[in-house]
Amino acid sequence: MVLRLALPSGSLQESTLGLMRRAGYDVRTTGRSYYPSINDPEIEVVLFRAQEVSRYVEDGVMDAGLTGIDWITENGSDVVEVAELIYSKRTAQPARWVLAVPEASPIQEVEELDGRVIATEAVNLTNKFLGEHGVSARVEFSWGSTEAKAGLVDAIVELTETGSSLKSNRLRVVAEILETTPRLIANKGAWEDAWKRKKIENLAVLLKGAIVAGAKVGLKLNAPREALDDILQLLPALHTPTVSPLSDGGWSAVETVLDESVARELIPELKRAGAQGIIEYSLNKVIP
Repeated sequence: MVLRLALPSGSLQESTLGLMRRAGYDVRTTGRSYYPSINDPEIEVVLFRAQEVSRYVEDGVMDAGLTGIDWITENGSDVVEVAELIYSKRTAQPARWVLAVPEASPIQEVEELDGRVIATEAVNLTNKFLGEHGVSARVEFSWGSTEAKAGLVDAIVELTETGSSLKSNRLRVVAEILETTPRLIANKGAWEDAWKRKKIENLAVLLKGAIVAGAKVGLKLNAPREALDDILQLLPALHTPTVSPLSDGGWSAVETVLDESVARELIPELKRAGAQGIIEYSLNKVIP
């Protein structure tokens, strides 16, 4: 039996393949092929545009897939949401769909767009948002490069992660429509199949573990008996640090997991407290 897994091509492709590799799945593409190889004979991977993944999963063409909650909502796809996976193209922050206008535009509020023209790739999301604000506007589908159309329409609705593209195109955000993160989704029929469900759940555990590990590091050190208590007070951990007595009764080996951002400030303090042999190492997966 094989699990058919849809992964997003395009802007999320490299970050998704990197996440898969950290989770233990070596997914490799060759040339322009949309059928990558994977080091699990029980999984078959196909690359689709993120906009299409939820439709193929809903229709049963694929058993499971990774795509944003924005496209699941845009397509109105009836699928099982297995897990939220917070990663993106450039950062670990959620991307946002925003309503934007040229900097020189007099428009300041959503309500001022009544009767105006808006360009976007997310037509359904935009119409839903406008309806919630009692605004009737003409929403035109954009095939991409929506920022370039800002001078041709009254406003655009576009996906942004850092906001840099909007600024470089001299656009001003009027409102945020939706914050979006990738989701692991499953076809309802596949989810009812015991073998496929277990395979999908295993994938979810490993992917989430890889995401958690991305912001953390492991730390090992040796602590002299007289400084052990002071050193332990400095150390954060998921629960408590692991302490193992060494053959020399005067020393203990200490190991813990902590946020990478904390390590650079903590290591000098540990050294001052008497720790020796301090080793920082990267992690592939952290399963809470």
